[in-house]
Amino acid sequence: MRVLCAAGSLALLLFAAGCRQDMQNQPRMFPQRGTTLFADGRSVRPQVEHTVARGQLYENDYFYTGLMNGKEADMMPFPVTMQVLDRGQERFNVYCTPCHSRVGNGAGMIVQRGYKPAGNFHDAKRLSEPLSHYFYVMTNGFGAMPDYKAQVAPEDRWAIAAYIRALQLSQKATLADVPAGTQVESLSSIAEKMGEPASYAGPWPMPSTAVTAKPQVGVVAGAPAQVSGPQSATPPTQNTTRGQTMKPPARPSGAQQ
Repeated sequence: MRVLCAAGSLALLLFAAGCRQDMQNQPRMFPQRGTTLFADGRSVRPQVEHTVARGQLYENDYFYTGLMNGKEADMMPFPVTMQVLDRGQERFNVYCTPCHSRVGNGAGMIVQRGYKPAGNFHDAKRLSEPLSHYFYVMTNGFGAMPDYKAQVAPEDRWAIAAYIRALQLSQKATLADVPAGTQVESLSSIAEKMGEPASYAGPWPMPSTAVTAKPQVGVVAGAPAQVSGPQSATPPTQNTTRGQTMKPPARPSGAQQ
């Protein structure tokens, strides 16, 4: 048995010594390092002409840029449904409300703590902007606002743009815009049902803590208007909504009207 065990061990060692490690120690290329394997001496191979990497086939330029023939357009690249608006509202509340507030008047919590006032989606300038303008700003940034293309996917940026338009329409709607037979309820009565005073649905003033921005050379045209001292950012208020009522946004405890 000892002789057999010794012979078996010797055979196993000889077998192991004869195993090749080509799969473990195979040649490999290092980025930006030369090699003799290819005729041009480069380890990095150029991309094959007319090929597109997976996930980079941007056939719809408008969907990814918000520009059509180099200009902004007042249209969505896909149909808007309630699911799209719900998604836009959810993303808006996450990324946009710290500066623009949940009602989009530019008096978000960061502004109330002294930051430069953000754009008011209900002023005349923003109401006149085409819909893709908001997508373009989210993608590339504008003025003091950084871009959010790394944080928000293109389809979510469009959903946010659609929701911003819905916020604007909610403040401009009239009884003539309401379909026949639709029940309309004022926002003040909704606030009272929720245990809030009727004034809860009124205009939101710009906080007096907002800083005054100094004029700068080369400021991009169309940047948020500068303010000096307390200023009221009160978008037009309309107590009717199309089709259904909207729940007033929650305010922090102790907030003053």
